[in-house]
Amino acid sequence: MLAGPPDHPVDVPTSVQRFIGARSFEVVWLNGLGGLTFRIDDPMHNVFLKWTPISSGIDLDAEQSRMEWARTFTPVPRVIDAGSDELGSWMVSEEMGGYSAATVRARVDPKRASAAVGLGLRALHDALPVATCPFDWSAQRRRHDVLARAASGELDSVEWGEGFDGPDLESALAELADIPNEDLVVCHGDACVPNTLIDDTGNWVAHVDLGNLGVGDRWADLAVASWSTVWNYGAGWVATLYDSYGIDPDEEKIRFYRILWGLE
Repeated sequence: MLAGPPDHPVDVPTSVQRFIGARSFEVVWLNGLGGLTFRIDDPMHNVFLKWTPISSGIDLDAEQSRMEWARTFTPVPRVIDAGSDELGSWMVSEEMGGYSAATVRARVDPKRASAAVGLGLRALHDALPVATCPFDWSAQRRRHDVLARAASGELDSVEWGEGFDGPDLESALAELADIPNEDLVVCHGDACVPNTLIDDTGNWVAHVDLGNLGVGDRWADLAVASWSTVWNYGAGWVATLYDSYGIDPDEEKIRFYRILWGLE
C-alpha cells in the first residue's frame, strides 16, 4: 500500500469540513486505501485529524485503544476527539512537536534520520511491557490471516517493494510454514519511517499510527523499519538503523517478516 503526501487536490469529507470550520489546514498524508491525515491550525493547540473511509476496513477505535494504552509508557499523541458517520471514521490527536522522518526536511540527512528511527524503535520496545499488553501482533495470528485470504482467493498475487527480492506467491506462502523463535516485545506494528517523529537535533520525539500495535517478535518491526529506509532514503541506510537500535541483523527473520508483511 503506497502512502505519502498527496500530489493532487483531494476531496475533504463533509465530516472533516465541519470539524475544521474556519481554521486553516493542510492535507499531509494520503494512503492507498483512501485514508487522509490533516494538520489543522488552532490558536490553543494544533491538531491532526486522521480520516479513513468505511471501505478501508481500518478500525480507528482499535487504534485509539492502543494509543491510550501505550502513552502511559512512551510518547504517543493524546486522542482528543473521535467519531464516525456513514462515509468513514475519524480520530483527532494533539500535535506532539517534531516532524515525520519521511518528510523532505528529514531526508536531507538520511543518516541522522535513520539513526533516529532506530533509536526510537529501541526505546519503544524497551518501554512497553509485554506482560500487561492486551494486544496481539504475533506471527501465528498474522500468518493465519494471510493463509485464510490465500485460501479464499482474495490473495492471488504479490508485489515486493524496492529493496527486497521476494519469491513468487506460492513460494512465499511456503516460506511462512516455519515461524522463527520469537523474541517478544510490544511491536509498533507499522514501524515504517514515516511513523517516527524526529527533531532537528537528531532525536526521536514520538511514534504515530499505532493501529497494529501488539506483542510480537522485535524483528517484525525491525525488518520493516529497515526496509522502509530504502523506500524513503534510498539504499545504504539499513545498517545505520540496526546500529542505532543496537542489534546485528538476523537475516532469517528479516526475510520471514518481510514476506509476511508483503502478503498482508
